[in-house]
Amino acid sequence: MGFRAVKRKNPKHVHEYTDRHGKARYYLRRPGLPKVALSGLPWSPEFMTAYESAMAGEVRRPPIGASRTLPGTVNAAIVSYYQSGAFGSLAASTRQSRRAILERFREKCGPLQLKAMPTAALQRIMDGFSPLAARNWKKALRGFVDHCIANQFLQRDPLAGVKLAKTKKSSGFHTWTVDEVAQYRAHHASGTKARLAMELLLQTGHARVDVVRMGRQHTKSGKLSMRRQKTGVQFDIPLLPELVSELDLQPKSDQLAFLTNAKGEPFTPAGFGNWFRSRCDQAGLPQCSAHGLRKAAAVYHALHGATAPELMAWFGWKTIGEAQRYIEEANRIKLAESAGAKLISRTAVGSPADPVSQNQTQAIEKAKAR
Repeated sequence: MGFRAVKRKNPKHVHEYTDRHGKARYYLRRPGLPKVALSGLPWSPEFMTAYESAMAGEVRRPPIGASRTLPGTVNAAIVSYYQSGAFGSLAASTRQSRRAILERFREKCGPLQLKAMPTAALQRIMDGFSPLAARNWKKALRGFVDHCIANQFLQRDPLAGVKLAKTKKSSGFHTWTVDEVAQYRAHHASGTKARLAMELLLQTGHARVDVVRMGRQHTKSGKLSMRRQKTGVQFDIPLLPELVSELDLQPKSDQLAFLTNAKGEPFTPAGFGNWFRSRCDQAGLPQCSAHGLRKAAAVYHALHGATAPELMAWFGWKTIGEAQRYIEEANRIKLAESAGAKLISRTAVGSPADPVSQNQTQAIEKAKAR
């Protein structure tokens, strides 16, 4: 008769369960405290080190992806980049979008040695995307590669030789017209949440990520004061009469935010974008969006004589180029209207009866001179 192996009891507060892959998992679970995952097998040196640290309250959350990193790999370098000040200083929305790209990059190249990353491989990756997507990938990888070079993980820049296909010029989101604003207002009456949302976007001219944060805590003495989430630039703008009238019609609430969802909570930027998209569809404006109102506001300010520095102060822009773009758009509109007015008033080139008669006369005179 042989001896039967007896399983040793797990250390105190250690709970075991089997995951869907049939693998045993171990956690430290103490009353009133979050559970802590423990590596290794119970009573092994690796396990006991983790267990003792957890019992002493020394457990720290491991870096994202640390469980799959090996020194010198793309995985390890990306984890290092996530922990860097350069990545942390990016706006939250920018970090989110770039992390999404870098995580997809890890799926393709994570286990590979970083120093062996050739330009040709990056070029093949870029060639697999649309021109716009490829530009976004190159932006995300640029920050990562710069971090690697600064920390001497790389001795050369593998992105330097990557070429991108030219993108077709686009004006981006559709800019709302005066008639479209009037159509939206006719469908969504004053006092409704849909109307308030449109007036907030149009009268402040700010992005949805900032509009969903706007609330009573940001208003004082007839001004709205806050910082743009994306750039951190402060803006202090007067509350325009149309917006004040709409805010006065809203029911009183304990919620600070001006706009709330069906649960009475502030919208997320993405949630608000989808909700407002539906309000535009209801008004018969499928081509219109929240960002298009920001563009409309900028053009409207420029049409009424706002200078580039004034636009920068109102919209929280860092560079004058952003403001200049809308001034040029406003000037184009003004010049076209001026040209049309001259034709209507018959002060354009040519005689009042025939706008091109002057050119015809000149041609006849030249023919006679010959």
